[in-house]
Amino acid sequence: MNDNGNPARFDDASAAEKPLTRIQKLNRRKILEAALEVFSANGFRGSTLDQIAAEAGLSKPNLLYYFPSKEAIHGELMIGLLDTWLAPLRAMNPQGDPRAEIMGYMRRKLEMSREMPRESRLFANEMLQGAPRMADDLGHDLKTLVDAKAQVIRDWIDAGLLAPVDPHHLIFSIWALTQHYADFEVQVRAVLGPETDPFEGAGQFLDMLFERLLAP
Repeated sequence: MNDNGNPARFDDASAAEKPLTRIQKLNRRKILEAALEVFSANGFRGSTLDQIAAEAGLSKPNLLYYFPSKEAIHGELMIGLLDTWLAPLRAMNPQGDPRAEIMGYMRRKLEMSREMPRESRLFANEMLQGAPRMADDLGHDLKTLVDAKAQVIRDWIDAGLLAPVDPHHLIFSIWALTQHYADFEVQVRAVLGPETDPFEGAGQFLDMLFERLLAP
């Protein structure tokens, strides 16, 4: 189907590879934004193409012009999400001050939970299902990066610059203590009340916690 909802026709393979028009780019963004909303709320299994099309304000046939399946939409989201998720850890500088680098990583992760709660929940839903659509990426990109940064932390510990903690579990704890505020936002706000900004208190608490934990 084309942008007007009429059948799309391609005379040859090269026609299908033409650069996207402005409207096509806009519609793809609409679909991915709608899919992020639907997937993060319902998980992959609980989401349908009809829900995504309705959220995007497009017909289902028009949606299928851009993406052939629910799996294709989800895959597009997850490819970009993993790269975004790893960026704060990549930014940890082995040449920087150890505590400042780790604290900076923690704060970047907390800010991502504030700014990108739907993305965090989408990632969490995939993990809870056993990462069937991301297993290869996790086993390579994620593991390779985490192992490398764990070695950086281990080197800082060996140099007497940090308290002797397990580097991998330190990274896991940062994930748990920051992503919780996005993945369990409803629970957090139910306890603290709708008028309380949980991230302000979280930042202060996590600063204190990790400063004490990491002091040599």
